[in-house]
Amino acid sequence: MSHRDTADARSNSGTADARSNSGTADARSNSGTADARSNSDGEAAELDASDSNLPEKPDESVKAALSAQAILDQMGGVSGLIYSSLPVVVFVPLSSFFGLMPAIYGALGVATLILLWRVFRRESLQPAFSGFFAVGVSALIAYMVGESKGYFLLGIWTSLVYAGVFAVSIVIRRPLVGYVWGWIGGHDRGWRRVRRAVVAFDVATFTWVLVFGARFVVQHNLYDADKTGWLGVARIAMGWPLTAVAALVTYLAIRAAQRALHDEAPEETAEEAAQSHGQLDAS
Repeated sequence: MSHRDTADARSNSGTADARSNSGTADARSNSGTADARSNSDGEAAELDASDSNLPEKPDESVKAALSAQAILDQMGGVSGLIYSSLPVVVFVPLSSFFGLMPAIYGALGVATLILLWRVFRRESLQPAFSGFFAVGVSALIAYMVGESKGYFLLGIWTSLVYAGVFAVSIVIRRPLVGYVWGWIGGHDRGWRRVRRAVVAFDVATFTWVLVFGARFVVQHNLYDADKTGWLGVARIAMGWPLTAVAALVTYLAIRAAQRALHDEAPEETAEEAAQSHGQLDAS
């Protein structure tokens, strides 16, 4: 065999070895890529599985309903409105047929039974004692005035105070419903920078102004006209029905405010990101 044939054989053998090594490297590379893809797919599957196990965030309508319910509960709730009507239902007939003192005793007796019932059911003590205290003060005012209609004076002037407080909060651009919503839900005051949210809370707050204002105007006129029986009717008729309407408007306003805050959130995030990027460039 010649030297040239020997060189060619060695060259071919080297080429074959190179190809073999290259193929092995490619196989290893492909195997590594497949492993990486497999690991990536596994991690993605684990992330998807963990995401699926996370609790779903409550819908905006649910959160709005809970907020409206919480605001209503702070004002005594529906049960509180019903309980506050029962002493009136007893007071007015007793006053008409038996006089002032039996009516006072009857109202205080019913208020005591309601207090004991709410304590027995382990309801919140604050509204229970507040309701009993209100009946006691109303009965005391009626006794001091010497007339049955004096029983309604506390509610009449309380409605005027509430109407004034809610109205002033609108005038100074601090709608009270917004602050109550933030306090109950643990929200900050960022909603004040969103005009649509402020307008929504203005509408809800103004609705409560109308409710309390209407109660004052109607019942005050009946008081001046010595219409004790109609005062009792107005007290009940303008109690939970008007409160239910105001609560509905409050619920819709909270939903509108939440949508406005949600729409503004991406813009604020973009602005914050731009500011942060500018600070990084400066540094």
